[in-house]
Amino acid sequence: MARTADHDARRRQIAAAVHRLVTDDGLDAATVARVAKEAGFSVGLVQHYFPSKDALLLHTCRQVMADVNARVGERIAAGVTGRQPIAAVALVSLDELLPLDARRRGEYRVTRAFRGRALDNPDLAEVARTTAAELRAQVAQAVTNGKECGEVEPDVDAELAATRICALTDGLADQLYQDPDRRVGRRGLDTAAGAILRAALDEVFTGECRQYQGRRSSGTVSP
Repeated sequence: MARTADHDARRRQIAAAVHRLVTDDGLDAATVARVAKEAGFSVGLVQHYFPSKDALLLHTCRQVMADVNARVGERIAAGVTGRQPIAAVALVSLDELLPLDARRRGEYRVTRAFRGRALDNPDLAEVARTTAAELRAQVAQAVTNGKECGEVEPDVDAELAATRICALTDGLADQLYQDPDRRVGRRGLDTAAGAILRAALDEVFTGECRQYQGRRSSGTVSP
């Protein structure tokens, strides 16, 4: 058991080293030699776990998404405990995908580096495709749940709504990373992004949950 734990801990340390290098200096910085030095391991040990740069990046991207999913899970659990409507929970969950602080900007850079690498690698491309599909499925499920509780009209196409919301979130993330100080009207893009997302959700979640009547306005952009 301890041996397995040691292997898992080493993989996490290596992934953390890749994360730091990509965040600070870009994908080109994440050579096996630099990753080994950053993690405090030998080159041979890193290659034992990850025989290629693509394998390194794939594992790191999966670790980033696991961290994001864990935070989203916490948001969902808090929403359920606080008896929040689905729309409010969806808003704070999608907020975790936007590069609004140093941690999320680093995660953005790692996942975008992975996407770029996936353009020329069919195996990585398949992982990128399934990751995006999983997010759409989660949003589509939220819309379907909204139909059941009264927040969403019965004739709304959940898959179409999810595709639109995910595309908007993805585009906002790109703009926030590329030009975080841009002004949108009278506010910064960081606060405008939340309002834009909320407007999109409000077009789908037009009703009120029968369990939580009167609570739609309690959702916030960031905790």
